[in-house]
Amino acid sequence: MSLENHAEFKLSITQALGDQLAAALRGLEPAPLTDENIDLLPNHKGVYQLYRHGDPVYIGKADVTLGQRLRKHLNKLSGRENIHLDWMSFKALSVDEDFAAVAPEKLLIDRFQGDGRAPWNFNGFGINDPGAERDTTVFSGDHFDQLYPANLDWMICDLPQGDQSLRSILKFAKDALPYTFRFAHHRTKRESYYEQFRVDIDWPEMTANEFFRFVSARLPDSWQIMALPGYVVMYQKELNSKSARKYYIAGEELPAVVTS
Repeated sequence: MSLENHAEFKLSITQALGDQLAAALRGLEPAPLTDENIDLLPNHKGVYQLYRHGDPVYIGKADVTLGQRLRKHLNKLSGRENIHLDWMSFKALSVDEDFAAVAPEKLLIDRFQGDGRAPWNFNGFGINDPGAERDTTVFSGDHFDQLYPANLDWMICDLPQGDQSLRSILKFAKDALPYTFRFAHHRTKRESYYEQFRVDIDWPEMTANEFFRFVSARLPDSWQIMALPGYVVMYQKELNSKSARKYYIAGEELPAVVTS
């Protein structure tokens, strides 16, 4: 029996918040993803949306500040092939109140993902260093690193000149490159292992390709450098991955051998 004085009501606070966030983003104009525009942002936490050619491709949150998070993306994209920074733009919302509790980026992802308008959220774009256990993973063709591989022609500038330890230039390159360069500790010693190798640099810049050849020529032949789609690793062991793009051994740049 129905009652005239009763009805069911389902309260959906998350849907209301998602609607408000989406509406607030719609009211903004995308700005080019540049250092200058990032500098104009307030030092707030929040959510943001990245656009490629005007189409939304990624939704993220900034747990510290919007500027720090967006600059990290700017740096990452600057070191990738098949993409230009002038294709990229962003929108940002400051979200300070109950930020952790409402998970605003999740609300936006759910809204945009259904329309296929946030493809980078689930294809590996947000991953930093995937870890050694992923070095042999074969990613699908639509993975971010496959679509936009690390640029091995990236120029490492302002290299320290003269005689120094290999350790010092490894750390310099690690900080300078816009993608992960992971070099392993020696099996029995830690980073001090690299101190025994002295190098002499007479020029202020090298491409990443040149740098990896340079480093591999100064280590024993048991060391190998392997370039994967999105990052580069160096180990004292034979490296083998179906995802490898090339290897650097004893100063030589060797193509990866594709096996079925």
